[in-house]
Amino acid sequence: MVLDSLGKSLRGVLQKIARGSTVDAALLAEVVRDIQRALLQADVNVQLALELTQRVRQRATQEKPPAGASVRDFLIRIIYEEIRGILGKERPFELKPKRILLAGLFGQGKTTTAGKLARYFQKRGVRVGLVAADVHRPAAIDQLEQLAKKVGAEFYANRAERRAEVIVREAVAKFPPHLAVIVDTAGRSGIDPELIAELQRVRTALAPDETFLVLDAAMGQTAGRSAEAFHKAVGLTGVILTKLDGSAKGGGALSAVAVSGAPIVFIGTGEHLDELEHFEPTRFVSRLLGMGDIQTLLERFEELSDKEAAEKAAKNLMSGRFTLRDMRTQLASLGEMGPFSKLMSMIPGVGAAKIDEQQMDATQVKLRRFRTILDSMTGAELDDPQVIKADRVHRIARGSGTRTQEVRALLKHYEATRKAAHGLASNRRLRRQLERQFSGAEATPE
Repeated sequence: MVLDSLGKSLRGVLQKIARGSTVDAALLAEVVRDIQRALLQADVNVQLALELTQRVRQRATQEKPPAGASVRDFLIRIIYEEIRGILGKERPFELKPKRILLAGLFGQGKTTTAGKLARYFQKRGVRVGLVAADVHRPAAIDQLEQLAKKVGAEFYANRAERRAEVIVREAVAKFPPHLAVIVDTAGRSGIDPELIAELQRVRTALAPDETFLVLDAAMGQTAGRSAEAFHKAVGLTGVILTKLDGSAKGGGALSAVAVSGAPIVFIGTGEHLDELEHFEPTRFVSRLLGMGDIQTLLERFEELSDKEAAEKAAKNLMSGRFTLRDMRTQLASLGEMGPFSKLMSMIPGVGAAKIDEQQMDATQVKLRRFRTILDSMTGAELDDPQVIKADRVHRIARGSGTRTQEVRALLKHYEATRKAAHGLASNRRLRRQLERQFSGAEATPE
């Protein structure tokens, strides 16, 4: 999970509130100290951390809970609102063909982010053209070309041209108007007049709808100063914060950029091309505090390449007609939706639980092997597992490069899932409620 250490510390604070016999001055003082420590360890500015905890203390002692709310719930709500407040306002992002300029210093992840952003657009039905305008680093052009091939985007480069603005004008003239155009530019080790002058020429040639600064979260609080400087120089419309998942300074980068005047629009949550998220502070804090993020989970489901098959598998599971083919569809859907641990963090309650990372990784490996085994089965075996006897088990193991014990473990797992599904199917009231939810209808009391 993004900012895992900060999230664990803050969830510990909420658990302390829930376990306390009463919310008194002593517990409040302890909670305030714990929040300060958690924020400072995540590299949040000292003054900002002190101001936040002072507001928590002040609101908890001066405000009265609304009717029907307990003091515990009200204190948790105050903490949620104050942490949400330091992450800035939500910046809406409209998905349509537009021109996007990516700027930033050297080594911040601009080229990779260009590929991720292209993937983000294409998964949502908007075609993309990637432009290699880094004329100082040939490797960046090669990398962007490879990324374009991976995501299925158009690509333009002119390796003989040394003027970035000329390359951009050529690309704009070549690409059809229905493409979203993303321009990857050169970086420097620092913000200097040459970098700014080149960016300004490229911006004039492109006339971008969006000018995004790409920043590495490992910069911590200094990310805010970079955002301010670029904002003054080229007029940013937003910031993309990268490598947020692996940085202990991510809290500092998030909070510093949020007050820089340039809103955070996207965050990079991992190395894979799919791991770029539109930054919505409300959802982000919900996941951070273990309250889940069902909306993002549903959006990932909507992006599945074969949503109809996934829906059919889910309906079969609810009705008790569950086959190995349905299991294969579900495992394929899980693989598309992202790492298992990140999916779990979006589920309310599960996100707050202490999840063993090693166990989670082992589960993901096991599920991948299950998919390999299922891919080695015939159509008849997928539709009727009862035909899989000893000779078929050996054949499936050889075909999938696994052991017969693993094939039998899969069949055992399937049988347990099928029985659980059958139990669900026998509960008619619960099944009807789930089916109404699944179809988008309102569940009515019976």
